[in-house]
Amino acid sequence: MKAVVYDQPRSFTVTEVPDPHPGPGQVRLRVVLAGVCGTDAHLHDGQFDPVYPLTPGHEIVGEVDEVGEGVTQLRVGQRVVLDNMQSCGVCSSCRRARPAFCSELVAQGVNAPGGFAQYIVTPAGKCHPADDLEPEVAVLTEPTACVLHGLDVLGLQPGSDVLVFGAGPTGLLLAQLLRHSGAHRVTVAAPTAAKLELAARHGADETVQLDRADPGAGAARLRKLAPEGFDVVVDATGAVGVLEQCLPLTRDGGTVFVYGMTDESDQLTVSPYEVFRRELVIKGSFSQAYSFDRALQALRTGRVATEGIVTHTFALDDYAGALAALQDRTCVKAVVRP
Repeated sequence: MKAVVYDQPRSFTVTEVPDPHPGPGQVRLRVVLAGVCGTDAHLHDGQFDPVYPLTPGHEIVGEVDEVGEGVTQLRVGQRVVLDNMQSCGVCSSCRRARPAFCSELVAQGVNAPGGFAQYIVTPAGKCHPADDLEPEVAVLTEPTACVLHGLDVLGLQPGSDVLVFGAGPTGLLLAQLLRHSGAHRVTVAAPTAAKLELAARHGADETVQLDRADPGAGAARLRKLAPEGFDVVVDATGAVGVLEQCLPLTRDGGTVFVYGMTDESDQLTVSPYEVFRRELVIKGSFSQAYSFDRALQALRTGRVATEGIVTHTFALDDYAGALAALQDRTCVKAVVRP
């Protein structure tokens, strides 16, 4: 089969590798779609603890192609979405319901073969049936699951006034689910007008277009919307320059939510006195945990609207183009169709 294979950072080929076959309790999926995520850009640069040789791709929709011994819950031809994370269940983190921090974590697409390939083998129990969803909808299950875990961590108080920086796929999903979690107003701020229009169509109460050349102007418009600051300010960009704007726009006693993935070497300067004096809370959210079922329900019921999010589709041979699309302002979400 064909697969994207990295042998070191920034060095990959689309090449032939042996066809995988399932063992007991496993299935082989024919990959239908695999989402391209900002995490894949970090993996491209050698960040996020990749294990080589690496086939990335962790947002996976597949069709069951072959079943291993003992698999009875899935059938050949069934469409599924894959929870790419496998935890041991017995280490100290797992016992505290923190499977993403498992000491033996297997994350397909990070330290085990992922979905930028024609086929992938995985435990049957990590596959969630999704025959009722179109692939372009189902491919958003993993990022939606991550957002739902983020909301678990955030613990949003009903009636909160929330600002979301970023109108990429994550920002769009966050804005929608924040509304359904009790926020009385959700404001989305981003530099691209078309993405803000999409955010407004999907329920953002306010949108503010930012100017990268004049960040102060955007901050002034946001301050005008919330003179005392927002209850919650979410960074869904992973840009330190944006994170630096979050604390000043947070009201006393409010929360800064670090959701976007920065470079590993990035540093943010925070005044501990300000955190102390203003009783600020800074929270982070990593990956997903126990949220795939809920993500599928959110997609099935339309609580998460997906129209217009997947904008670019690439063949496996054009994986370089898929990576480049992450920097294209016209691209909301890119997917690979092996």
